Amino acid sequence: MKAVRFHQYGDPSVLRFEDVEQPAPASGQVLIRVAATSFNGVDGSIRAGFMQGPIPVTLPHTPGIDVSGTIAALGEGVEGFEVGDRVVGLLPMAEDGAAAEYVLAPADILAPALTSVALADAAALPAVGLTAWQALFDHAKLTAGQRVLINGAGGAVGGYAVQLAKSAGAYVIATASPRSRDRVKAAGADEVIDHTTTAVDAATAPVDVVLNLAPIEPAQLASLLDLIQPGGVLVNTTVWMPAPRDEQRDVRGIDLYVRSDAHQLAHLVELADRGELRIEVAQRVPLAELSALHADAAAANLPSGKVVVVAPTA
Repeated sequence: MKAVRFHQYGDPSVLRFEDVEQPAPASGQVLIRVAATSFNGVDGSIRAGFMQGPIPVTLPHTPGIDVSGTIAALGEGVEGFEVGDRVVGLLPMAEDGAAAEYVLAPADILAPALTSVALADAAALPAVGLTAWQALFDHAKLTAGQRVLINGAGGAVGGYAVQLAKSAGAYVIATASPRSRDRVKAAGADEVIDHTTTAVDAATAPVDVVLNLAPIEPAQLASLLDLIQPGGVLVNTTVWMPAPRDEQRDVRGIDLYVRSDAHQLAHLVELADRGELRIEVAQRVPLAELSALHADAAAANLPSGKVVVVAPTA
C-alpha cells in the first residue's frame, strides 16, 4: 500500500510517499481503508520533533490523527462493527496515522461516519470537533445564558466552537481576521472582533468563559484573565504555553489535551447529520502532496479552515 512516512525528524522534506506493507488488525483493532485524513497543527509539531516527550512515536512514522474510511477487516473480539461499515475516528497520536491507504485503529475510538457529507470530508470533524466540544462542555461547563469569548475563532476548531456554543444558548463573542469574519459570523457569533485592529480586552464586557485557540504571546494570554468574571474559566489549547489562573478571583486556567471519545464523536456526527453542525472543508489535497501541505503550513500559507488529505482510490 501507499503511505506517507518520515524516517527522521525534520522539516517537511522528510516526508516520503512510499510503498509499505499493509498491516493486519490485532485483537480489538480494525483495519480501515482510508478515505481521508486531515492536517492538524500537531502533525507538523510531531514531524519536526517538538513533541517527542508527550507523543513518543516510533520511526518511521505515518502522520494523520484524523481518519474517515471503510472497515476492511476486523481483529479478534471486535463487536459492533462489520466489514464495509463507514467510520470516523481520532487515532492514538503516538501510533501510525491515516496518511496511508490503510490504517489500524482501536475499535472503541470509532463512530459511524456522517451521511450528510462525502466520506472523505468526514475527516474534517474528529480532532477539531472533539477539541471544541471538550473545551466548552467537559472543561468550561458552558451553560445557556453564559458569555463566552472564543479567541482565534477563524480556525477549524473555532468554527465548531462558535456553532456549539451558540447552539448551547451562550452569547458568543469571537475574534477573527477580516478574511474569516463573515464565516465566523455565519457560524453564529453574536459579536466578531477584528483582532488585527482592535485590542480584545478593550472591545468586550466581562465573560464567563474564554476559549483561547490562538498562538498568542504569554502576556496576551494572561491579559485575557482580566475579561473573566469571578468563578469563570480560561481554557487554553496552545499547550506549549500553560494557562494562567487568578486564584484570588477563583478564575481557573485549564490546558486542553484532546482525547478520543467515541460517544462524543457519535453525538457530533448526529448533530451534523441533523443539520445542526456545519462541516466545512477549506481545501482537499491528494495524499501524495502531503509534504507540500506541511510546507504551506510551516509558511503560514494554509487557507482559513480545515484541509482534508484524500487517500488514493483503488
